[in-house]
Order: sequence, then structure tokens, then C-alpha cells
Amino acid sequence: MSNAIEDTVLLRVDKGLAHATLNRPRAINALDHDMVRALADALDTWEKDESVSVVLVDGAGDRGLCAGGDIRAIRSSAIDGDDGAARFWRDEYHLNAHIARYTKPYVAFMDGVVMGGGVGVSAHGGVRVVTERSKVGMPETTIGFVPDVGGTFLLSRAPGETGTHLALTGTPIGAADALYVGLADHFVPSERLPDLVAALADVDSRSAVTEAVGRFAEIAPAGTLADRRAWIDACYSADTAEEIVERLRAHGDPEAAKAADTIAGKSPTSVKTTLAALRRARALGSLEEVLEQEYRVSRATLTWPDLVEGIRAQVVDKDRSPKWSPATLAEVDADVVEAAFAPAPDGPLDLGGPGGRV
Repeated sequence: MSNAIEDTVLLRVDKGLAHATLNRPRAINALDHDMVRALADALDTWEKDESVSVVLVDGAGDRGLCAGGDIRAIRSSAIDGDDGAARFWRDEYHLNAHIARYTKPYVAFMDGVVMGGGVGVSAHGGVRVVTERSKVGMPETTIGFVPDVGGTFLLSRAPGETGTHLALTGTPIGAADALYVGLADHFVPSERLPDLVAALADVDSRSAVTEAVGRFAEIAPAGTLADRRAWIDACYSADTAEEIVERLRAHGDPEAAKAADTIAGKSPTSVKTTLAALRRARALGSLEEVLEQEYRVSRATLTWPDLVEGIRAQVVDKDRSPKWSPATLAEVDADVVEAAFAPAPDGPLDLGGPGGRV
């Protein structure tokens, strides 16, 4: 039975299962502001509905759950100097916090591409399912931005310095590595997801959700991060981004050298600010506090030339040749990084809390 349908978010309830499908498949279900609001409203309604036992979020099409936020719109907001991006982030971060403390089982199918904002609507959930097709990542340094949607909270709490590696390089990871760093809970082959959906419609408790998912879960194919911990921890524990790159180049492992080259191609301002954000997030106590910090930083990036240029290079002109300003890590002004953490001009998000995965 369908009780609501939006163009870009499909909402339906089957027995005790409330099912939200992000529905922009041509854009790999990238989130725009209307989608964030529609999902937030649905979660509010379902949380109060006693007939709903479990909520499931997935993506339309076969390419992925969600490729991130609508970065073309963010770029336009930065160019025009309006408050569109800020309003989007405010609502999105409130949604992320609500997901983390949702009082009913919240199941996310992290099948296919799950980037940026896609991580925000999935990895804070209570039951996070990855498949053999999963590609999970926070690629923000590629576009002159900084990990948000609670990404710095999640990555700062990954084993050792693996989160730092993923944040600075923007490297997407598969199912096993997503499980290893704490971005997912279960591996289920994609061909079994329809049967899992049917099983979830018959659950009536949190323990029944766990049992249902357990019937379909398997051991994920091997990942790589655990085997690379030695050089990751040794190199990324350095105090500065410059020293991290130096250690990666000097280490001797070909994968470490490759990581150094990858970081060298990212926005230097983004890399330095991301490192600072991760280190600060590690010291903060709750997701809400980190989201407040991320909102400050996100607002600050709207004034950087790199955000407009990075999105241009990746999704507008697609020449993949951004001209970063400044062009090197050594040229980044420490005051610019520090200013990114100053209070937002429109005040705090007032998220309440503390919250966390239920």
C-alpha cells in the first residue's frame, strides 16, 4: 500500500515496513533540498506511527544508493552568494542527527555508489547493509570541499589512521573495508536484497530485524585496509599534511606513494582543513557537536575559490583539471584554515543531543 509518493523520494508502507527510495537514478540519487525535506518529514511521521516497526532506505536504479549532495546547486549558491547552500546543509545535518538517534530500527541498503550525502543518510543508521557492488566514500577534497554529514565524526573514529587516509585521499572502499572502518554492519549479496525487503515487512521488533538481516548476511570478500594499517598509521599520524605526504613518499610501499600522489592532486586548502576537522572531531564528544563544526566549515568553503573550481572541473566541464588556489600545501594560509572553524554567521544548528547510532 502506498501512502505518499514524491517525484524524487518514493514513500510506501507494507505491513510494518516503511520504505523510502531515493528516486533520481540518472543522478545516482544525488540529494537535493526537496529530497532532504521529504525524507525528514517521512521519518518524523513514521517514528510516531505505531503501525510502523522498521524503516528502510534505499536508492532507485542499479547504480547506487546516493552519489552525494546536489553539488551543482551548491556551486551556484557559492557563485551567487545566496543562502541556498546554507539552508540545504542546515536541513541535511538535522536529518543526519535524527537518523543517528532514530527510535525505530533504521535499515540502509548501501548498495552501489554511496558517497558524501549518501553516507549521511545511511552510515548513521542502526542497521547498515553493504553488498559486493558497494563503493563507499567521502570524496570532498576532490571538489575543494571538506567531509560533512557527520563524515568527520565517523572517519575520526575509524581504526588507527584509516579514516584520515580515506578523508584526505577521497578513496572509495568496498564492502569489507566499509565494515572494517565502521561505516557498515552487514554484507548481503545484492541479489538477496529483494528477499530481505520482504522479510523486513514481517518484523515487529528490533531483535526481529537483527534476526532477519542475519538470515541473509554473509562474509564479505576480503578488503585491503587492514593489511595496509602499518604504513597508514605510521604516515598519517604526522602533525601536518605536508609531513603526511613526505612520510608517504618516503615509506617505500608503492601504495603509500600512490596515496601521496592522490593527495597532491586534491585541493590543498581542503586537505589541510580536512585534517584539522578530523583531529578536532576526534576530541568532540557527540555527533551533534561534530555536525555543528562541519556546518561552520561548510559555510566557510563557500568563500573559497577551490569549491567553485573543483565542482567545475569534476561535474560541469568535466576536464578533471582543477586549478587550485593556492596550488600547494605549503602555500595554504594557516589563518584561512583556522577561520573555517569560526562560528557560522547565521548561528548554530541547535541539534540537541548527544546522539549516536541506536
